[in-house]
Amino acid sequence: MKILTVNINSIRAHAVAFINILKSGEYDTILVQELKAENAAFPHNLFEEYGYNIKVFGQKSWNGVATFSKYSIEDTTRGMPNYPDPNARVLETVIDGHIRIINVYMPNGESEESPKFQYKIEWMRAFTDYIKQYTNSDESVIIGGDFNVAIADRDIWSPKNYIGSSISAPAAREIMQQWLDSGWIDAWREFHPDENDYTWYGYRGRDTVGNRQGLRLDYFLANRAAKKIITACEIDTYPRTTEKPTDHCGLMLKIN
Repeated sequence: MKILTVNINSIRAHAVAFINILKSGEYDTILVQELKAENAAFPHNLFEEYGYNIKVFGQKSWNGVATFSKYSIEDTTRGMPNYPDPNARVLETVIDGHIRIINVYMPNGESEESPKFQYKIEWMRAFTDYIKQYTNSDESVIIGGDFNVAIADRDIWSPKNYIGSSISAPAAREIMQQWLDSGWIDAWREFHPDENDYTWYGYRGRDTVGNRQGLRLDYFLANRAAKKIITACEIDTYPRTTEKPTDHCGLMLKIN
């Protein structure tokens, strides 16, 4: 099974590029973040002919996540049961009856001085508590999405440009490092221990992609059971380099 995660930065604004991904048939399961569409306004009619089951947790104007799969989608949970949140950021499903996937769009937080940063940290702490149940589970569990954290300076093209940013804030990095220390693996880093590469490139500036001015913000984390079935994890630049692109690349995970 090949799984893609991509922050689409508006499912309607970038529908053509996303439909091309569906048309290609390359991915069996696709995790989408930042839909910017509520459930009732989600454009199912644009996608239904491509053979994917779809679960949506939408929100008007901001946020929103959706999971597409050629396989069955069951046991759907919207949001974190332990953290009442007005924002649509978590969509948990079981794919094909045996792989639990948690699709996440984590808070940005803007800067360490912003009031939104406290929400980011509270959210990440609640997520820490929530995923504890899956860390050592015999069930294969994969967390994928836009984490809005560059976990190390090498995941930022110019670290000095992001001093004070929530993206590189020590408090956010420490929480994410706790997840790895507890047993979750950063799948891309597992396969690329010595590389520097990025999944987000801003729109501002001349050719940020060509100039390698990016951030690694998108991840697949896997528990110990899931680690055994992962065979590859690669960055897919198509969503960022196509006409009228989102500002994120995709991230591919391949499992047996």
